[in-house]
Amino acid sequence: MNKQLLIIGHVWPEPKSSAAGRRMMQLIEFFKVSGYDICFATPCSKKEYSYPLEKINVSVASIEVNNSSFNDFIQKLKPDVVIYDRFMMEEQFGWRVQDYCPKAITLLNTEDLHSLRRKRKSKISGKPSSKNDELELRELASIYRCDISLIISKFEIEYLKGKGVQEELLFYLPFMEDVPNQKNILKFEERENMVTIGSFLHDPNIDGVRYLKENVWPLVRKKLPDVEMHVYGSYPNSKIEQLTNLTEGFIIKGWADDASSVMSKARVCLSPLRFGAGLKGKFIDAMRTGTPSVTTQIGSEGMPQGENWPGFISDSPNEMANKAVLLYNQKDIWREKQSIGMRVLSSEFSKEEYQQKFKEKLFSLRANLAQHRSQNITGNILKLNNLRSTKFMSKWIEEKNRRT
Repeated sequence: MNKQLLIIGHVWPEPKSSAAGRRMMQLIEFFKVSGYDICFATPCSKKEYSYPLEKINVSVASIEVNNSSFNDFIQKLKPDVVIYDRFMMEEQFGWRVQDYCPKAITLLNTEDLHSLRRKRKSKISGKPSSKNDELELRELASIYRCDISLIISKFEIEYLKGKGVQEELLFYLPFMEDVPNQKNILKFEERENMVTIGSFLHDPNIDGVRYLKENVWPLVRKKLPDVEMHVYGSYPNSKIEQLTNLTEGFIIKGWADDASSVMSKARVCLSPLRFGAGLKGKFIDAMRTGTPSVTTQIGSEGMPQGENWPGFISDSPNEMANKAVLLYNQKDIWREKQSIGMRVLSSEFSKEEYQQKFKEKLFSLRANLAQHRSQNITGNILKLNNLRSTKFMSKWIEEKNRRT
């Protein structure tokens, strides 16, 4: 009999729209290969680009917050492993899993650290908020309440350790990638224009595109007047679409059915992200398609730096523009940076390596679950408090909803 995995999703995965969606599909692939039956449950509705999970034999379920129907659902399912897709789902459903399925291994898939991203956004906007500190405490509490948190960035591993989180509660699991056949990658002469891509439901991408248009692209265009900047991404609103200026060669292309295809045809990926967290999927796409990148320190965070970056890193608009022009014009430099990207994919994001490490971690955790939990004193305290406070608040909300 196969083991059972329950994924409690914050949103439906959209692997063609976002790095988060791609990350979720990699987790699903891992557990399918490992022999699990998988159920994806979420309180959210499907969107235009939601992946049809049923087609890959993943069962799906609609669940509600503050509704005891989830208790019956999880008792019937009896999962061996539960993944909370982002900490908000653990807050809503964690106490119910603890109450009705206490032996299940609980994993928190952070995607990125929401509180860190929010702090950086506030710094850019010049509007610091006390709500950022509250968000960080909520996120840390969820990390403590779970058996293991899946952290996608080495930077965030160190960041959390700096906040006092024990290393035993954290597991580094980056994107898990196959190294592509380089014979299928387009050559320097076969490419043209520059590109960036990212969902416009994600604030860092919106800010990055605006910053690119206003501060970086005009400098590039002065030196490369015939080159165009192609901006792809799902769910662009009217304000984003209005950024298109054909005279300036700045074009909002919108949805891309195949991110690898559009990335592979460009000569340079130019994406000056000013805030964010986690790993940026667009640069993984760039490496896979042999497209050198120019970005910021934030954009490259969690990946190899300096001479080991497959392109150039700078927070200066002038330098970013100059490096983008250099890559566009200099074939030898372009090919060198492309080769670095292939090496980084192989050494830092090996699918085979990290699937094996994840498999070993789950085996060890299952074998020593009682001891692992007993040593997490802070987590046990938070679980007890959460079970009491959230449980009764949820029941009160459910009763109130029933009467209205």
